[in-house]
Amino acid sequence: MGNQRHSGRVVVVTGAASGIGRATATRFAAEGARVVGCDVDTEGLAATLGIIQESGQQAQIVTGDVAAQSDIDRIVAALPGGRIDVLANVAGTMDYFLPVDEMDDATWDRVMGVNLTGVMRLCRAVLPAMRDAGHGAIVNVASIGALTGSTAGTAYVTSKHGLIGLTRSIAYLYAEDGIRCNAVCPGGVETNIGRTATPAVSWAYRRIEKAFATQVRIAQPDEIAALISWLSGDEASNVNGAVVTADGGWSA
Repeated sequence: MGNQRHSGRVVVVTGAASGIGRATATRFAAEGARVVGCDVDTEGLAATLGIIQESGQQAQIVTGDVAAQSDIDRIVAALPGGRIDVLANVAGTMDYFLPVDEMDDATWDRVMGVNLTGVMRLCRAVLPAMRDAGHGAIVNVASIGALTGSTAGTAYVTSKHGLIGLTRSIAYLYAEDGIRCNAVCPGGVETNIGRTATPAVSWAYRRIEKAFATQVRIAQPDEIAALISWLSGDEASNVNGAVVTADGGWSA
């Protein structure tokens, strides 16, 4: 945490109020970055800011929903001098482990809005500044649910598979602009993802539970944050379009 690999950089972290997002925001701040953290959870976001400030670093927070274009506009407007060096798309939501024939439109739209469409819109908003600067790093937090159909409901799995496609498309199309885009696929992580992870359909969850039986361990949020930080830094300068699993061997 004492490594100043991101000294002077401006880093946007979504989902910064808790879990992987909070760990990522605090790690980037400790490594010298000026962090702009955003989340829908105002109280949790303020707590993250307090942790960063107590450690003697600086940050700013923006309460906002990445699924809303108006809130994305506010996030981008908060960038100091319009600058952004790193974007960590961490915000995500689950889908109650719903199978297709039990899927309601509201859940589908919400999961896609946060996990995929919101990521696209935020990338769309910051890529012009990155292109003008001639550099930038984007890290999208996907899931092993992006690699298999066995660990969540249909909406979540679909959104995370789509996120891999988005990651690879950005990586290929913007590589000559000095911009890198990679994805991290965690397995189980000790986070506060909340009520959207509560199973709603018993038979579907019983089926999904079989995959959980092979899980090796539950990771701590900072283990994923460390990977996000590394992928965003100069040590990973030749890593672009990668999909990196961080699941303790679960998907092996």
